[in-house]
Amino acid sequence: MRRKIVAGNWKMNGDSAFIAKIIPALENVAVADGNAIVIAPPYPYLLSVSQAIGSNRLSLAAQDVAYTENGAFTGAVSASMLADVGCSYCIVGHSERRALFGETDAYVALKIDRLHEVGIVPIVCVGETLEQRESGLTLSVVEQQVRLAVGHLSADMLSRVVLAYEPVWAIGTGKTASPQDAQEVHAHIRGVLASIAGDVAERISILYGGSVKSSNASELFSQKDVDGGLIGGASLDASDFSRICSLLS
Repeated sequence: MRRKIVAGNWKMNGDSAFIAKIIPALENVAVADGNAIVIAPPYPYLLSVSQAIGSNRLSLAAQDVAYTENGAFTGAVSASMLADVGCSYCIVGHSERRALFGETDAYVALKIDRLHEVGIVPIVCVGETLEQRESGLTLSVVEQQVRLAVGHLSADMLSRVVLAYEPVWAIGTGKTASPQDAQEVHAHIRGVLASIAGDVAERISILYGGSVKSSNASELFSQKDVDGGLIGGASLDASDFSRICSLLS
């Protein structure tokens, strides 16, 4: 049975007061054994969140990682540093990193390798733009991103990866894919994973992201191949995010 995961990506938001408010609220959310609530604060707050997490109900994630190891890379943060402050997960390949910082699929693949070296689970983001969607390219674009990011991994390594389908046109726009559209893409991703690693694909969690809220999360998460969500804006509202996380019970 696949692990269900809800991951909150705070992006460039949050402060110490916010941490003091939201962590206790999430600690009270019931989560079924094997499922996970993941928190991804900005780099300066990773240690604070790590120290604030008082039980195994919550896991810590970083929002990105350097594709290199430790060394003379001013402003970069290595995978070993993330492991040292308690990160269990790390987001890579988010569309904002691709679009705003020019990150390529090759960089994403290198970051996955660095994370595996220190035992951190990569949450690998893929997704199409509105132009690509309207041109009927959704499945081919997503398949290419998946193959370039994880196609080089062994079956064992791939079993320690989480995928996240985030249609770029739905991130922060208030728009979201219909549950049926999300299921179609998630099923296609699982098929691509199966072509790479066989039956291992059935054990890989695939999350949906893109304006997920408590009002639409239940229907999205009920789809066969949707194993939870990567949540942006709603993760900054303790009440709304708690309701989403409660679906893991």
